[in-house]
Amino acid sequence: MLINMKTLRSLYRIGMGPSSSHTMAPRRAAQEFAAENESACSFRVTLYGSLALTGRGHLTDHAIKDGMSPKTVEIIWQGDTFLPFHPNAMKFEALDQTSKVLSEKTLYSIGGGEISDGTIPKEDEKSIYQHGSMEEILKYTAQQKIALWEYVEECEGKEIWPFLYTVWEQMQAAINNGIERRGILPGELNLERKARRFFKKAETAPRYVRRINTVFAYALACAEENANGGQVVTAPTCGSCGVVPAVLRITKEIYDYDDKAVVCALATAGLIGNLAKTNASISGAEVGCQGEVGVACAMAAAAVCQLEGGDNKSVAYAAEMGIEHHLGLTCDPVAGLVQIPCIERNALAAVRAIDCATFAITSDGEHSVSYDEILQTMMQTGKDMKSDYRETSSGGLAKFFKNKFFKGTE
Repeated sequence: MLINMKTLRSLYRIGMGPSSSHTMAPRRAAQEFAAENESACSFRVTLYGSLALTGRGHLTDHAIKDGMSPKTVEIIWQGDTFLPFHPNAMKFEALDQTSKVLSEKTLYSIGGGEISDGTIPKEDEKSIYQHGSMEEILKYTAQQKIALWEYVEECEGKEIWPFLYTVWEQMQAAINNGIERRGILPGELNLERKARRFFKKAETAPRYVRRINTVFAYALACAEENANGGQVVTAPTCGSCGVVPAVLRITKEIYDYDDKAVVCALATAGLIGNLAKTNASISGAEVGCQGEVGVACAMAAAAVCQLEGGDNKSVAYAAEMGIEHHLGLTCDPVAGLVQIPCIERNALAAVRAIDCATFAITSDGEHSVSYDEILQTMMQTGKDMKSDYRETSSGGLAKFFKNKFFKGTE
C-alpha cells in the first residue's frame, strides 16, 4: 500500500469559514499564485464543477479576490464542466496590461483546505506515518504495547503537542464565541443562530437532557461561527467543524479531564481523520457529506472512546461505526450556503459519536467491519453517488427547499 499520510498540521487547519474546500483552500491558492506572478497586471480565475456551482454561497469569489488583492480579478463560473482529477478545480491565469496570458496553473481543492496540482504522489515520497492502514497500525501498536496517541507522537515527534494545544484552544474559542453571539447568519436563508438558546435551555433541563442539549449547543456554536465566516478548525473540514470540539468539551466537563488528556484524544481523532483523508476522501464534492460529517463523527467517537478507557481495538470500532451509520449521506447545501442542513448535522453527529463510543466500550471490541473496509465502502459509495448529491446544490434539500421557498424570486 502506498503510504502518504501527512502531518496532522495538514488535517487540523485554523482559518476562516465557511468552507475549507471552497473558501480556505482557494484563498491560499490565490495568494500563492499571486506571489508567483507579482508582475501581472490582473488575474483571471475559472472555477469548475462544484466550486462554480456552490462557490457564490460559499464566498469562493470573495476569498480569491481577497487572496489576490489589490490586483483586479475576473471570475469565470463553469459549473457544467468537471475536470477529471477532482470536482473542485480552478484555473489561475496571470495577465499583462493587454490581457495576454503570462502564466497559468490549474489546481484542485481536494478537501479540508488541501490543495493539489493533480499529480499522484510518488511511491518513494516520504510519509510522516510508517503505516498506511488501521489494520497495520493496530498490529504495530499491539506489538509495541502503545496507545494510538503514543503512535502519533512516535510518528510526528513531541513537537506535535504544542500545535495540538493551539488547536484545542481555538476549538474552545469557537464554542465560546458561537454561544455568546446572536442574530441572523449571512445569506438569503435568514437563518437565526440557535446555539445560545440551546445552551440556556440546557441549564434548566433534566440532567440527561441537559447533557444532550449542551452537546447540541457546543456543536451549533462552532458550526454557526463557521457559517458566519468566523475562525474555526477543520476537523476534518469547516463544514463539519463542530462535532469534535463539542464532544471533547462535554466529555472534559463531565469527567473533569485535564487538557493533556483531551489533547491526546485529539491526536487519536486526527489519526482517524488522516486515514480517511489518505485512503478515501473528506471532500463533500467527491464523496458527499459522509466524508465530512461522517468522518467527523468517527474522529469524535474515537476520541471519546479513548478518554473513557477504551483500548485501541475499541477506539477503531467506535470510529468505524461513526462512518458506517453515515454511509450515503449527501452533501446538498441549500443555496450553496454551509447552513442547511450542515449546521444541524454537526449537532446530531456529535451525539451519535458519543453513542458510538459507548457502544464500542460496552462491547468486547470485536466487530465484523474494519475501519479500513468502511473507508473503502465510503469511497465507493461516493463514486456511485450522482453529482447532484455531491456539493453541487442540484439535488436533495438544495433542490426541493429552493423550489418551495425561493419560487419566483430568481
